[in-house]
Amino acid sequence: MSNPTIGFIGYGNMAQAIAEGLVAAGAVDGADIVACAAHYDKLEKTTMKVGAKPLHNAAEVVAASDMVVIAIKPYRIESVIKPVIGAIADEDKFVVSIAAGWDLDKYRDLFGADFNAAHIQCTIPNTPMAVGKGVLVTEADNTLTDTQAEVFERLFSSISLIERVDSAHMGIGMCIAGCAPAFTDMYIEALGDAGVKYGLQRATAYRLAAKMVEGVGALYLKNETHPGVMKDAVCSPGGTTIKGVTSLEESAFRGAVIKAVDAIEA
Repeated sequence: MSNPTIGFIGYGNMAQAIAEGLVAAGAVDGADIVACAAHYDKLEKTTMKVGAKPLHNAAEVVAASDMVVIAIKPYRIESVIKPVIGAIADEDKFVVSIAAGWDLDKYRDLFGADFNAAHIQCTIPNTPMAVGKGVLVTEADNTLTDTQAEVFERLFSSISLIERVDSAHMGIGMCIAGCAPAFTDMYIEALGDAGVKYGLQRATAYRLAAKMVEGVGALYLKNETHPGVMKDAVCSPGGTTIKGVTSLEESAFRGAVIKAVDAIEA
């Protein structure tokens, strides 16, 4: 399976981010991607961006694919996937699910007697995969063969950090990697507003903030130094940075972040 055909059942923002990232990274050719979606006219336009082939339904995607990416809304999975379970449960195909809330046990219930013949890996991705900087929260349990697991790792490691977690913690993993980008976007936007307040051009402020976030993350991943230690290294006694940090503490910055996670997990 050196050049697998990747089929997307559903081709929304997340599926497009994965496809764009894989093609940009040279992991696959756009011609080796097929997809179906609810609105075919829109699909023709979105697939054109990477040179993928639009198809009309899930059955066509499964028939054409080696790796099937289930990328539809979680509430639609049963109705869309159930009719093609027999075709998916094939030793020459495997499934990568990117649907929130769907773990291996849920697919076991859905597939029934066909589950033993199916090869499934459940994941939660995030949109920075489009630029090769993603995170893929990956359920530790799966039913892939060794060869399929190698293909999965080769493809997705080209656009993301693959972080394996146990089934019970897929939800919180999704929150931190999949939902928190929105929090980070708000942080970047707020820094941009502050920059504009003090005379910077907005585009300049956004670039500075975005590159700073990227750099801090890269520095942590390189050394895995505790974030508190990294913060302390920037705060000189009586300096400007510690004044800003103190203001954030007074505004319950940490508590607000944790509360946002609590709201999702509730």
